[in-house]
Amino acid sequence: MGIINFRKSLYWRLSLSFLLVLLLLAISYIVIVTYATDKYYNETTQRLNAEVADYLVKESPPFKNGEVDKESLGVIMHSMMAVNPGIEVYLVSPDGEILSFVVLDKKVKLSRVNTAPIKSFIGSKGQQYVLGDDPRNPGEETIFSATEVHQDGLFLGYVYIVLASEKYETTHALVSNSYWIKLGVNSFLLTLIAAFTIGLILIWVLTRNLRVIIQTVKQFADGDLHARIPVSNKQNELSVLSTNFNDMADTILKNIDELKQVDSLRRELIANVSHDLRNPLAIIQGYIETLLMKSDSLSKEDTIKYMKVIHKSSEKLTRLVADLFELSKLEARQVQLQKEPFFVQELISDACLKSKLLTDNKNISVESVISEGIPMAYGDLAMMDRVIQNLLDNAIKYTPADGHIKLLVDKVDGGINVSIQNTGEGIPEKDLPNIFNRYYKVDKEKEGIEGTGLGLAIVKNILEVHQSQIKVESTVNEITNFHFTLPAYSA
Repeated sequence: MGIINFRKSLYWRLSLSFLLVLLLLAISYIVIVTYATDKYYNETTQRLNAEVADYLVKESPPFKNGEVDKESLGVIMHSMMAVNPGIEVYLVSPDGEILSFVVLDKKVKLSRVNTAPIKSFIGSKGQQYVLGDDPRNPGEETIFSATEVHQDGLFLGYVYIVLASEKYETTHALVSNSYWIKLGVNSFLLTLIAAFTIGLILIWVLTRNLRVIIQTVKQFADGDLHARIPVSNKQNELSVLSTNFNDMADTILKNIDELKQVDSLRRELIANVSHDLRNPLAIIQGYIETLLMKSDSLSKEDTIKYMKVIHKSSEKLTRLVADLFELSKLEARQVQLQKEPFFVQELISDACLKSKLLTDNKNISVESVISEGIPMAYGDLAMMDRVIQNLLDNAIKYTPADGHIKLLVDKVDGGINVSIQNTGEGIPEKDLPNIFNRYYKVDKEKEGIEGTGLGLAIVKNILEVHQSQIKVESTVNEITNFHFTLPAYSA
């Protein structure tokens, strides 16, 4: 299994790819060097022997009385071949027809050659590297020396001397191939071993960080959510990948913690709502059973008293269900705002009037401070009335007997600021970030504090759909201040 994994690893694939690249480079190197060497040899040979044809014509003119002098041509040719057996001599007409030739064996296969390379060679006086037709190998080209032949002012043709005969080329190829094979194999093996060894080491070093990343990701996938990739100070692709993975892992871990917290709060909400629903339902059921069982013996006064208790409990139950439904719509943003201009001070007065019975029962003094020149606000009148009423009810709930509540309305830049302050125990600092959460309720164990903790959550969501925010500051055993800003109406 380990061998299979190794063969599938990135290190193995990179190493194999590197080896293939080295092989390709080595073969390309041998081909290029062989070609360049052959060309260098041919060009050097051609330049060194560029005047051979001129020398032959001067020593032994190939034409006599306009006819080919084969005897003269043969004598000088044999003398030259004794020194250089690779030479072949051809006498060519002006249009390229081979008139005569002197070679070691009679295997000339072409009857004519192309004169364009001959003219280029003569035009450059032998300084240009030019290849011409090989009469013994149709389709092949070879190095040559050439010159024009004139007699009595007449242009009779060319002397075309092949400097590398077929036998010479064969021998040269065999020796060259043998030499280059030995040189190539020896050089290639040494270079390949050295380069491949160095390459393996470099690939191992370069993929080390990648192996660390893979191992860390595997640990994270196996459940180790705190596994993180060490990040170096070097700014490269792997460090960026490591940083992004660590950030992603932190986000996932944070989301998991938040989901756990939400799930915990959800269970708490269900428990609270179940408790608040169970109480009025139990009361309603108990008193209805009493009325049914003792309908004949109960006095009219007791019957009315029981009916009032049932009515109060049903109202509480209705209010709780309505709050839950309203909050759900607000959180899903499934509400249609009916915006209109209104006076905030009128909502303040109405809220105080509605709550007068509650404040009087606890002997709480309520003070309204309205600054002069307050413009009309712009928003959903019914929703803003709910905001102020919820905040005032919350203040009354947590204000002790003989306490004080102050409602303030001030003009600020771009809008109207509304504050509702109350005396009392205040809100502990640890609870401040959570009091607007629908799943949170301060003083869960304190007696006399009713409700599901939905009032402030409703306030928060109503203000958010109005592009505003509710803020709170609280000093323990002194004052708690809730405040928000509404946009002013502009006609």
